[in-house]
Amino acid sequence: MSLQPTRSDLESTDIDGVNPNDSGRIQPSSPGALLSARHSLDSQRRIAIAVDLSDESAYAVRWAVQNYLRPGDLVFFLHVRPTSVLYGADWGAVDLHQRSSGSDDVSAEESQRKLEDDFDNFTTTKASDLAQPLVEANIPFKIHIVKDHDMKERLCLEVERLGLSAVIMGSRGFGASKRITKGRLGSVSDYCVHHCVCPVVVVRYPDDKDGSRGDADADGSTGGSVKSIIGEEVELEPVPEDEQEYHDADEEIKEVVQVPK
Repeated sequence: MSLQPTRSDLESTDIDGVNPNDSGRIQPSSPGALLSARHSLDSQRRIAIAVDLSDESAYAVRWAVQNYLRPGDLVFFLHVRPTSVLYGADWGAVDLHQRSSGSDDVSAEESQRKLEDDFDNFTTTKASDLAQPLVEANIPFKIHIVKDHDMKERLCLEVERLGLSAVIMGSRGFGASKRITKGRLGSVSDYCVHHCVCPVVVVRYPDDKDGSRGDADADGSTGGSVKSIIGEEVELEPVPEDEQEYHDADEEIKEVVQVPK
């Protein structure tokens, strides 16, 4: 008599040789359980919102809350502060070695240190203000501020170092004096798109109908400019975006954890 297994025997035998009718066989999870487990893994995303404290960044934060972030995401508020210069999309630049007219009796070193401290406080306060949509949506986040002479490369470095799943940023800003190239990416966002190790979501800032931006902040207020924080005697001069020179300085990392109540 032939001992070859029949077709029905082959179809009823698992690949590990255990009969599926055996009561000791572990049944596979249901499709619903698999989807639930997969969603649980996918929900642990590490998302950064790269900000330069401008209106474009404020809009990118609101867009991320409304369209991209979901429960379970670990959110980083990432800001790179250039060294030796106060710099922002809406502010122009201020040389930290410059002394104000009323500080003749103060040493240049003390004047520079005070200007640095003032801007540190302003940066932290402004970043917290920009993060209000996250607070209102009860999304936990960390404010991650670093100091470097090369904003573009440092952003990409921090993206890799933090192990991010994606980074969100405005289409312009990060040092652009004015939007003279309408419809095109700024140099920082363009650099990050091509060099970051994770997907980069670039959020376009909606221009006003007349093409003007005004001096109001993202929440409609007009206060909070760096000029009002540091003093009226400091003259803000625009700096071309792609022709900046920075002096090397020691790396500084500042991280503030914000957890909504």
